[in-house]
Amino acid sequence: MSNVSYYTEEGLKKLKDELKQLKDVERPAASQAIAEARDKGDLSENAEYDAAKEAQGMLEMRISQLDAIVSNARIIDEDTLDLSKVLIHSTVKIKNLNNKMTMNYKLVAQSEADVTKGHISVESPIGKALLGKEVGEVAEAVVPVGTIKLEIMEITRD
Repeated sequence: MSNVSYYTEEGLKKLKDELKQLKDVERPAASQAIAEARDKGDLSENAEYDAAKEAQGMLEMRISQLDAIVSNARIIDEDTLDLSKVLIHSTVKIKNLNNKMTMNYKLVAQSEADVTKGHISVESPIGKALLGKEVGEVAEAVVPVGTIKLEIMEITRD
């Protein structure tokens, strides 16, 4: 995973905090669970040992993913964003030309996406369609219900 991702300071801190929790708390607990299961006897028929090893594998995979993300993460200064086109961390007012509804979305990194806050991932179909567009342009996003046309009404910093 060598792609640079852009985050707010808050978003990157959240990732780093999760990584620290996994390394400092979860990893030792997983090792302890394996040691306790190992002490219960024959490993060939020990389901508890197998479950603990599998949980440790999943934990190590998540740690590895977060390490890669954090090492390639960059904090974006939202005050320097180009407001002439839609970029990550842009807040965009769009009009759905299919149903005439207007919506506001902020484009963020995948890990910061939260539709309840109006934050959509730049990797989502709508996010990908909006990136690079200017006010007045129409973006076409392929979503599960079909293709929707979205007119860019306004681009702001939030």
